[in-house]
Amino acid sequence: MNQQDKLLYTAKVHTTGGREGGTSRSSDGNLDIRISPPGSHGAGTNPEQLFAAGWSACFESAIGIAARRKRVTLPPDFAIDAEVDLSLVNGFYTLGARLNVSLPGLAQEVAQALVDEAHTLCPYSRATHGNIDVTTTVAV
Repeated sequence: MNQQDKLLYTAKVHTTGGREGGTSRSSDGNLDIRISPPGSHGAGTNPEQLFAAGWSACFESAIGIAARRKRVTLPPDFAIDAEVDLSLVNGFYTLGARLNVSLPGLAQEVAQALVDEAHTLCPYSRATHGNIDVTTTVAV
């Protein structure tokens, strides 16, 4: 890191057992979950659900930043439905994602501009850019 960079936060999670009935616990104890394979009826969640939750929460915050920059008031009931796909392609596991953004009451072009800017601001979007297939859709 250079002098202008600033570390804001480090998440610390201890995981054992992986996808097959493992557990994950954060260092502060706020996250304490069981892990189950995708599509199973196990007692836990799976990494793809966690990724979808983290990305959609971050993306919603990025939309808020974009809205403040553009002086747009967001509807109180705006939401994101995130879908993360786990696929097997040519023998390798891959991810894909869809972020379905609902911004009721905003003009389509305003809503699209917010989503486009959020996609450049959100660390999850930046980290996955060019690495996985991502589709964003906007409903107003």
